[in-house]
Amino acid sequence: MPNSYLLSLITLSPLVAIVILAFVPKNQGGILKQIGILGTLLPLVLSFLLFANFNYGDPHMQFVEKVNWISIPVGNPQMGEVFSFTINYEMGVDGVSMPLIVLTAIIGTLAAVASWQIKKRLKEYFILFHLLLIGMFGVFAAQNLLLFFIFFELTLVPMYFLIGIWGYSDRERAANTFLLYNGVGSAIMLIAFLIIYLTIPGVNGNPTMNFGELAAALSTPNNPMLQHVSPSLLFGLFLALFIAFGIKLPVFPFHTWMLKVHVQAPPSIVMIHSGILLKMGAYGLLRIGIGFFPEQAYQFATWMAVLGLINVLYGAVLAFVQKDLKMVLAYSSISHMGIVLLGFAAMNSIGFQGAIFQVISHGFISALMFFLIGVIWERTETSMISELGGLAKSMPFISGVLLAAAMASLGLPGMSGFISEFLAFLGLFGVKPVMAAVGTLGIILTAVYLLRAVLRTTFGPMPDRYQGAADAQPIEVIPMVVLLGFIILIGIYPAVLSEPLQETLKNIVPIVPGMGG
Repeated sequence: MPNSYLLSLITLSPLVAIVILAFVPKNQGGILKQIGILGTLLPLVLSFLLFANFNYGDPHMQFVEKVNWISIPVGNPQMGEVFSFTINYEMGVDGVSMPLIVLTAIIGTLAAVASWQIKKRLKEYFILFHLLLIGMFGVFAAQNLLLFFIFFELTLVPMYFLIGIWGYSDRERAANTFLLYNGVGSAIMLIAFLIIYLTIPGVNGNPTMNFGELAAALSTPNNPMLQHVSPSLLFGLFLALFIAFGIKLPVFPFHTWMLKVHVQAPPSIVMIHSGILLKMGAYGLLRIGIGFFPEQAYQFATWMAVLGLINVLYGAVLAFVQKDLKMVLAYSSISHMGIVLLGFAAMNSIGFQGAIFQVISHGFISALMFFLIGVIWERTETSMISELGGLAKSMPFISGVLLAAAMASLGLPGMSGFISEFLAFLGLFGVKPVMAAVGTLGIILTAVYLLRAVLRTTFGPMPDRYQGAADAQPIEVIPMVVLLGFIILIGIYPAVLSEPLQETLKNIVPIVPGMGG
């Protein structure tokens, strides 16, 4: 489906809401909220259209867009030495990126609904919110290095302000830490991208930024065009990309910035941050890190597994001793992102499939959990486990959904968390059985820390001041039911994800001898 422009429409559709919001007076709070929420429905409908028209049997890029964008002649025309510095506007999706675009659209809409509780500077809030959506859609749709980098950076600016203005008491420090860590990661990524562009020629020998051409050039055995490129440079580029995307994921020890964001940012923004922005790290690592440098990734796989184990166990152990529900979930996210690393470290299609399942599954589960914490905060003005208790008496529906979300997170069969963990560990067990066995301890610890936190919150004696707390309101029920519905859908019908993934992963995985399966 060449030049259908559907991906550009999805990516740029939040601009409609931004333009309308710009003309609405600041004091029209109700109208601003309605436009902010309704504006997310256009990309949501378009993403479902993308999903409905996606061909599961085609492993190649679909809905491809390619337009001449930047062309600068370089060289001396009089000497006949003219080289055109050309970068195209290129977009496309496959079985890996298409589900992530749909995930972004769904969580974006539900986070806009959760933004109903935002009370100050609504106009600026929703403009930045929709700008953030444009960046996230663009990251998953972009098909060249420059476009990917632009959209990746576009997410940093609105996120910085959304944390720093609308967050809790220590919001400015959290925003600055977020910008510092992610800025360093982006700088490393940009340097790696420039070196790739300057040293790796495309199919016709000219420099290229196209993902497909670069992946083909780098994965061709004994490619004569790469004779000038040393193996140490290739490994260094992979390592740089691993660090850049590892900061975003986050991989231990680059995780401290994320803890601050999860605690200080407003719940609606944490839904997006935990549900989507962390997943950009996993996507970049697979699409660019492993996709461009499969042989180097294969050499690094053991270290990747070690870092994954550290994430899983370190996050789980520290989650167990936290006194704040937000911190429990923040460390839980670190632990669950470790499972993504373990799936990648397997370097086979089962492990990769488990990693992508975990990315999607954790997106829904973490968005639901942080939404519920926001709902509880609205009623109690605390997220400290010791100050809560017995909430099931006055908030039975909220408490029930919280328990269901915890069950999904610890991998209860019939929910998405089970499928993702099972596939990731199955893929790793085939190549690194000892590490896989150690990693499963993280699943046991997950059950311990989540059930401890949830049961202490919902059962036991209830403080008198929460006796009259209201249960879920209709506008709060919608995100709860929708997110839980998708968690159960993936759990009982995993083919909805596995079918588009399988054909695409065949293109990514079996590149190096010894890989595949």
